[in-house]
Amino acid sequence: MKNQLDRLLLLTKQRWPLVLLAFIPVVIMEILSRGHYIETLTWSYKHVLELLFNEWIVLSLLLLFIAIIGRTRIAYWIIAAFLLILALISGIKLKILGVPLTPWDLVLAGEASDMVKYISNIFSFNILFILLLFVAISYYLLYRTTLFMKKVALKERGILAVIALAMLAAVYTDAPLPIQKWRGIQASVWNQVENTATNGYAFATVLNTKSMLNDKREGYDDKAVEAIVSQTPKPIKAGDSDTPIKPNVIVVLSEAFWDPTVIKGATFSKDPIPFFHKLQQQGTSGTMLSPQYGGGTANVEFEVLTGNSMRFLPQGSIAYNQFITNEVDSLASIYARQGYTSTAISPFYNWYFNSNRIYKDFGFSKYIPIEYFKPNYSGPYIADHEVAANIIHATELSEGPDFIFANTMENHFHFYPGKFPKNNFDVSGDMSASSRGMLETLAQGINASDNMLKELVEYYEKKNEPTIIAFWGDHLPALGDDYATYMDTKYISGKDDPDFLKKMYSVPLVIWNNFDERKDTLNISPSFLGPYLIELSKQQGSYYTDFLSQLSKKIPVIPPKDHYEAMHINEQDLKDYDTLQYDIMFGERHAYKDYKVPIINSKYMLGFGPITLDKVEADSLDLSGKSSVTLTVSGSNLPPLGIVTLNGKNVPTTWENEHRVTAKVEGNLLKSGIWDIQVHVKDSKETTVGKSNTLAIEIGGR
Repeated sequence: MKNQLDRLLLLTKQRWPLVLLAFIPVVIMEILSRGHYIETLTWSYKHVLELLFNEWIVLSLLLLFIAIIGRTRIAYWIIAAFLLILALISGIKLKILGVPLTPWDLVLAGEASDMVKYISNIFSFNILFILLLFVAISYYLLYRTTLFMKKVALKERGILAVIALAMLAAVYTDAPLPIQKWRGIQASVWNQVENTATNGYAFATVLNTKSMLNDKREGYDDKAVEAIVSQTPKPIKAGDSDTPIKPNVIVVLSEAFWDPTVIKGATFSKDPIPFFHKLQQQGTSGTMLSPQYGGGTANVEFEVLTGNSMRFLPQGSIAYNQFITNEVDSLASIYARQGYTSTAISPFYNWYFNSNRIYKDFGFSKYIPIEYFKPNYSGPYIADHEVAANIIHATELSEGPDFIFANTMENHFHFYPGKFPKNNFDVSGDMSASSRGMLETLAQGINASDNMLKELVEYYEKKNEPTIIAFWGDHLPALGDDYATYMDTKYISGKDDPDFLKKMYSVPLVIWNNFDERKDTLNISPSFLGPYLIELSKQQGSYYTDFLSQLSKKIPVIPPKDHYEAMHINEQDLKDYDTLQYDIMFGERHAYKDYKVPIINSKYMLGFGPITLDKVEADSLDLSGKSSVTLTVSGSNLPPLGIVTLNGKNVPTTWENEHRVTAKVEGNLLKSGIWDIQVHVKDSKETTVGKSNTLAIEIGGR
């Protein structure tokens, strides 16, 4: 008995130091995710229970990896490296976008390519110091003490696995002792900064994961939805509207478009957006309170197109990536039911934010992604002028009215000097060289946006066709870490500025039209823009847009929940809105049962129209003595980035116009026989996203 007790004590003595070992990554994670040593110490003192939960989680993961690998040192380095990388990325994201890394970022990282640009922020002195300190302490404990066993026996590994899984289950389910419930600990999914700051990064991640996987709504059923829907008109049936005017409705989401001339501490050598300012004075204009800062364009797009609000979804989530799994009635399908051609135009990849699938679910008939653009760049992205050209081309192709939704990329993050080949703006004022450089780059970018707006308005003015153009920015540009330029120029006093929400989330908006002289001043949420455009265009909306139109008269702006009281908003007044949105996104979509026309367009396609080949000609049908043959391919809707294929093999292709391309055949492709010629369109992942019919020609001579 004594021997067994001694053995148990020895095993305990060799295992309890794991608690200490797990504590090291917890502290380092908090420093990296918060970016401040003092804040970490203050949190540890004020939130002891939350600190213990973080320790519990990391210890559980450490035990689990030891059980899997069987070696303490290797398991520790793996789990610590994984957790510290997540915390480091979270801290960088918090600095640039004002939101920490969340589990939904890892589900489908819609802006993963942007995270690469943040890498330059990693190697600061403070971060390198804390990482070196972590390595030094860990190395000393693991390799210069005898506190830990190097290897763990197979039998004990099984026991550790059970213990680890039980520990993780306990913190996830809050059972058998509901400590989280007793102490009122929960995920602040509507405010991820507060959530991470209060609960710690590891614990907040577990709470967020629990929230993400639990989307059940208490009190929701068909009767609750029917009670709300019964108070609003039923959706229109196709062809019912006898409205004489059917204007084109062109909606342009201009990337990071904002008016920096409102910064009193900055003086620009000339107005970067003179045409926008002119439209502000002449017609309808105002602001929208964006749910995003610095990124997350898709969420603003989601609100405008569907009328749904990100305020009812977890902060930091991307609706397109996580929540859209079925058709959703949108401006595209609403206008399509009334004879409009609905086209989405985006100068980026078709897979970005799942756009190809999303636009189909929203009821668009066409989607023009970057794969169908002419490669006209300004800086690292497609020029705004090219987006305008595609908008105009899309409306020229259709016989009736058009609904166009387009977004731009020329002004996309980053804003460091040298982004554009030439900069025509100078900024002066009491600010750092870094702030001055970013403001000058921003001015150049938004000037291109302003020119795009002018190009569109002037075209449709001359065309003399009823047209509405709504133009706005999706979010403020991220000008340095932790709002550096905004604070440097005294635009805000800091993160605790009393007007922080208004200043850092309000984006400018103008709505031009050539058939209605109304001049409204708007101060709205993006989800209310659609109902306004439907009313302005004198078309019939849906039960949802009618509901939102009425709600916007009472509550035109929906802020984050922690601003309800300050803005005199009663949460109960938004309950019906929340219920209808839940029905659309997660419920039975009860209200859609009355729709007579499908939301999804069965003829949905990428590109301006079917890629059709009419004729293929070769400069020689005899290969004798030939080192190459040039093919001339004629047809319609031939895309600028299309590639001619010969029997399935890519051939160097030169695009001339949408009706003609040439291709040079040489090398081992010069073989006599039947040549099957086709045009393919591929994306950046080498996935074929469009192809033409096949034409065959016979080549002889070898």
